[in-house]
Amino acid sequence: MAGKLAEEIKQTKPFASLEQEAALNIQRTAAVLEQTFEAALKPHGISATQYNALRILRGAGPKGLSCQEVGARMIRLEPDLTRLFDRLEARGFLTRTRGEEDRRVVQVRIAQAGTKLLASLDGELEGFLKKRLGRMSEKKLRQMIDLSEEARSFL
Repeated sequence: MAGKLAEEIKQTKPFASLEQEAALNIQRTAAVLEQTFEAALKPHGISATQYNALRILRGAGPKGLSCQEVGARMIRLEPDLTRLFDRLEARGFLTRTRGEEDRRVVQVRIAQAGTKLLASLDGELEGFLKKRLGRMSEKKLRQMIDLSEEARSFL
């Protein structure tokens, strides 16, 4: 029996394996969620990647993080953090300073404008997630989390 994914992507042949179908389902779900998330952020003039970086910096507090630490915490790996930080700094959402002990290390901190932007988005984005995933029971959400974590543990 073909799943809903085959119908969504108009695939007429069976998947090569159950593992392939599972992996493609995860990718498709992530892509659809990301597209709708990007659309929710667009009116605010930031991307999901920029939002992720700002959330990381808000969580780091006033001390901030090194560029390398921010990169390691990103949901989706960003190959050019320098340009990402350039754009956010130009808009006043973050600040960068050279380390006092090691000048090669650049410390990144969220600026007041970045904190203000995130605060204005918090309720809206929580509503966004409730609307998209809130119809699933708590049990199913926990199961999805557990299965996702288990799948990542093998990678």
